[in-house]
Amino acid sequence: MELLKQEDNRNISPDVPDEWFVPLARTQTEAQAVVRPSLSYWKDSWLRLLKNKLALSGMVFLFLLFLLAIFGPMISPHSVETQKLTLQNLPPSKTFWFGTDELGRDVFTRTCYGARISLFVGLVAALIDFLIGVVYGGIAGYKGGKIDNLMMRFVEILYGLPYLLVVILVMVVIGPGLTTIILALSITGWVGMARIVRGQVLQIKNYEFVLASKTFGTSTARIIRKNLLPNTMGPIIVQMTLTIPSAIFAEAFLSFIGLGIQAPHASWGVMASDALSTILSGYWWRLFFPTLFISLTMFAFNVLGDGLQDALDPKLRR
Repeated sequence: MELLKQEDNRNISPDVPDEWFVPLARTQTEAQAVVRPSLSYWKDSWLRLLKNKLALSGMVFLFLLFLLAIFGPMISPHSVETQKLTLQNLPPSKTFWFGTDELGRDVFTRTCYGARISLFVGLVAALIDFLIGVVYGGIAGYKGGKIDNLMMRFVEILYGLPYLLVVILVMVVIGPGLTTIILALSITGWVGMARIVRGQVLQIKNYEFVLASKTFGTSTARIIRKNLLPNTMGPIIVQMTLTIPSAIFAEAFLSFIGLGIQAPHASWGVMASDALSTILSGYWWRLFFPTLFISLTMFAFNVLGDGLQDALDPKLRR
């Protein structure tokens, strides 16, 4: 069959040299091998994220951490608040998987509750940063001119405020606790998101499809919601992924120095602060497990954020 097709082509084009001739059957086979089904932006990004082994391992750890925070206290036979002085400072064993503290409380159960607090603070802070930062940065970037300059000067003022000072001021008004931490992180935390969204909007607002929407009289709110924000979701997702570990570390640090979660509530920072004074006594497990989970959680979110940044970068699409 291939020879017949070759002979037919020679009859049609007698001047074509033999070395230039490509059989039709072979051409069709190669074309079928080259043509692939088109992938959407998000599906292609997901497939490239799965190829990043480090980011994938971070995502798996965070999934297991969420399961531990939800179901850990349920599978533990010990209560988070029950105190038994006869069981104080016991090392890890089959009965107490992570050992006990100075009041005989189970460290494993308290670590699970600490994961709940840390993940809750991180997710709420990231959500607030998303809501405020996207709206503020989108309006500043789209309007431009004097409105943009005025809005960004206000952002620079907030950016220069140290969050520790904000925490102290909020604590004087409200008092220490979880609400104080979330409020203090939210006052200045959205600034980074707003600057990223503004930079993306400044680039996209001059594209043809945005100018066409303006020509047809589309409202500003609809242009931002339908045209600009969907095209900036990549950097927004990456920024949110990096905001969560920053909020988790801030909560642990503030609880460690006594400005955050207060005892007897379980928090990784509170547990590390209580264990620091007994580390020289040989009770290493009391400091080891909370600091281990803080480090692994920070590492997992950061490698996942780096993986998302590479996967969502349109310049790396093939």
